[in-house]
Amino acid sequence: MPLAGFTARAAGGRVVAALREKTGDAGAVERFHERTAERYADLLGHSKGVLMKAGQIFSMIDGNSIGNGELGPYQGALMRLQADAPPMDPILAKTVLHNDLGRPAEEVFAEFTDQPMAAASIGQVHRAVLHDGRQVAVKIQYPGAAEAISDDLANTELLTTFFRLAASARRTAMQTDLQRATREIAARIAEELDYRHEAANISAFSELYRGHPFILVPEVITEASGGRVLTMTYLDGLDWTAAQQADQELKNTWAEVIWRFAAGSYRHANLFNADPHPGNYRFGVDGTVGFVDFGCVKVVPERQRRRIVELDRAAIDGRKHGLRDLMIESGFLSSDSTLTVDEAYQWWAEILYELLAPQPVTYTKETSQRTIRSLIDIRSPDHPVRRISVPDDFVFFSRLNLSVNAISTAFGATIHARAMVDDMDGVAEPITPLGKQHDAWVRERGLPYGLDPHDAP
Repeated sequence: MPLAGFTARAAGGRVVAALREKTGDAGAVERFHERTAERYADLLGHSKGVLMKAGQIFSMIDGNSIGNGELGPYQGALMRLQADAPPMDPILAKTVLHNDLGRPAEEVFAEFTDQPMAAASIGQVHRAVLHDGRQVAVKIQYPGAAEAISDDLANTELLTTFFRLAASARRTAMQTDLQRATREIAARIAEELDYRHEAANISAFSELYRGHPFILVPEVITEASGGRVLTMTYLDGLDWTAAQQADQELKNTWAEVIWRFAAGSYRHANLFNADPHPGNYRFGVDGTVGFVDFGCVKVVPERQRRRIVELDRAAIDGRKHGLRDLMIESGFLSSDSTLTVDEAYQWWAEILYELLAPQPVTYTKETSQRTIRSLIDIRSPDHPVRRISVPDDFVFFSRLNLSVNAISTAFGATIHARAMVDDMDGVAEPITPLGKQHDAWVRERGLPYGLDPHDAP
């Protein structure tokens, strides 16, 4: 797709202004955004390239909570990309499998379902049965997807333009160092192209969560995996649509499990799953959650991992001066930044609002609005984000906060958020049933807590 054609569409903001001024018809503006969103969804969906993957980064954000809701149609269109990516023909899928593994599907599997059970931006997933009877999921990459994404990533301005377009659609400013953030996002996307990399990620998470009472991670079937084919044990459970219809108590349990996985992976290890999307989860009626996509994973250097946890602790404990000092050490601020101690603390406290509020806390629409206000909707010239620079290692943590908050909000979940973080950091005993199970597992495995030193990766 030519960059010029993509950039030209960024003029949409000027078109909207003209529509509003000329017609005074708010409906005309809404219809413009709806038509434009459909064109972008079609464009990204057919590319099967990096832009579609980047588009999915925004798919869990509540677009109606930003500005006057201009991003809503775009968010809705991008969410459909998760489910509506056109599948490969079964013959083509089997050809990719044969070429990658050197054996036909009939030789590798006792049973192989032709129709995919899921389709996404880079590949699609089929059910199968191994000759030893194990149920497995087989991810097969779309032909040409890796090449298309590599070409897109080679043109860094293309991806940067996409994020500028997203800012234009919501009439807000982006973070100042957009090029650096784009490089970090591009690096994570590039790693997804080789399924051997994802296989290694799955193995690392599977080992970390070995024996966990409610966090489930599949096992890689090495002899049935390669660069474009990834076979893993099948995890059963409800999908996201069905999970939202469950009883509230079960949804509360799932929300706590997801938070413990998202925040616990870098507290008990140095791992961070940077793709927190409910389409990647399998919800068990027994309260377990299975996590099935590990293409976008970051190994966090110990020095930065420790700072991430300490920044949270400083905000939770109200250590304002210590928080600003840590922001300088981490690269958010220069020592002569105009962001005051109180401004820095208020910004961080808004991001971590649910940890500081009276407990237990219920995630409501205001939760997502507050998170978006603090991280994305920065139209105010005095917004703190205009005076900070997000370090590379922190880029994806804002996505974790946005996405897991959105999931918890969709569940309307009520959880002991503060106690959960306290017990995973090792500063307090757990108080919830899940917390007690999790803590017993940590102790049995001999894993470190968040504030304990880790072996540097």
